[in-house]
Amino acid sequence: MSMTMNEIERALRDLRLSGIRATLETRVLQAQANQAPFLETFSMILQDELDRRRSRLLDRRYQHSGLDERATLTDFDWRFNPKLPRQACFELHTLKFVAEGQNALIIGKPGTGKSRIAKAVAYQATLQGLDVRVLEADSVFAKYALCSGADQQRQLRPWLDADLLVLDDLFLARRISDSAGELLQMLVHQRYKTRRSLVVTSNRVVQDWGKYLGDNTMASTILDRLMHRSHLLEFEGRSYRLKEAATRFAQQASDS
Repeated sequence: MSMTMNEIERALRDLRLSGIRATLETRVLQAQANQAPFLETFSMILQDELDRRRSRLLDRRYQHSGLDERATLTDFDWRFNPKLPRQACFELHTLKFVAEGQNALIIGKPGTGKSRIAKAVAYQATLQGLDVRVLEADSVFAKYALCSGADQQRQLRPWLDADLLVLDDLFLARRISDSAGELLQMLVHQRYKTRRSLVVTSNRVVQDWGKYLGDNTMASTILDRLMHRSHLLEFEGRSYRLKEAATRFAQQASDS
């Protein structure tokens, strides 16, 4: 006994096949108009479901990642700072370093594109099915210190387990608290043991990390593990943010 369209839709809803539900009527009309073979139509209907599930999964990965933009390398202005390590950035974007359990340190002047590159790599990782977490290092570490023990454990687990962890703008506020330094050391140590990748961006040269941690021994321990299997990218040149601000100012002046 055949089912009515309403019964079919109800069954699809019960089976949680929302991708098929969304396109079924169109696919039926398409099959009738083209007199398409059953298997051809059925394969398109299945593909609709797979596409819907993949899209939802990508959205979920993006939401969990902590990214605030879907950054890519497509529109990055490499000509503005020709000395940037372009080849090394594209090499990171292949995510080979994640597969090999390596790290990346992106160090350089403010506004030169460090965070942009790190976020483009992180977004590419979500598209490739990896579990990613992106943290604004100093502010997240400070908030973590104020949490209860149970909340700290709940926050910590995804940071340790993620395929890729990005610590953005480390030492932005220069000196960080002792508890933040201990958290940083623990994250680096645990992820080093499990060969899970870290990307760290910072305006501060690594030689000064001891000063910002207030502990040279701790800094040495952190850097030893971070740089053992690591790519070091140094960003020099002019600030993109200053360039964009100057462009906006010029535009406002011409409009007034």
